[in-house]
Amino acid sequence: MPQAPDQITIMLVDDHALLREGLREILEAQDDLVVVAEAGDSASALAQAAEKRPSVILLDVEIPGDDVTTTVRRLRTAAPESKVIIVSMYDGPQLLRSLLVEGVRGYLLKSVHRQELMSAIRSVHFDPGRVILAVSRESLAQAQESSSDLLSAREREVLELTAQALSNTQIASRLGLTEATVKRHLRNIFVKLGAVSRIDAVNKAAAASLITVKERPPSIRRTGTAPT
Repeated sequence: MPQAPDQITIMLVDDHALLREGLREILEAQDDLVVVAEAGDSASALAQAAEKRPSVILLDVEIPGDDVTTTVRRLRTAAPESKVIIVSMYDGPQLLRSLLVEGVRGYLLKSVHRQELMSAIRSVHFDPGRVILAVSRESLAQAQESSSDLLSAREREVLELTAQALSNTQIASRLGLTEATVKRHLRNIFVKLGAVSRIDAVNKAAAASLITVKERPPSIRRTGTAPT
């Protein structure tokens, strides 16, 4: 049966069929949520994501195949418009930090209530800048602390100005640098974050609490180009 245009399409990725069945029943009891694909391993998840292009992917961290960070990276390439939400029993700061850098839009422990899960799905679908975390305070604090030295102070300054949609020339003027130096900082940032564009770098850094992003103009949310 064709889905309604206002429905949020979801893919479930977990190696336990019983859990996927339970999640499907919970989600599809809502008029605006529909499960369009399921997978039990990373290879199947990539194939299904590329074919179905779901709005949201609910991904368990312990599925057969690639490690979860690799799986997230490949999912974002196969279905770049899909928002990945991690659903896990594991509450670890290092994994949380690495997945935030990879661009996941949520990390939820499997102890969350169904209403929290559905709220997270709707939030990341409708709000391009929203990242939903339902982890322990200790894990979040440690993840933010371990992230703090990923970018240098200067790189954070450059990226925060990038988030304000300033050009390389404008950033150079603000910071008293040459434009070539700004470009070099941006290239280093791209490598460190695994980013493919300016907006991707901004979003990854903001998600991992590496930078403080002020209100951004619409242009920086819609477009992004590599440093040139």
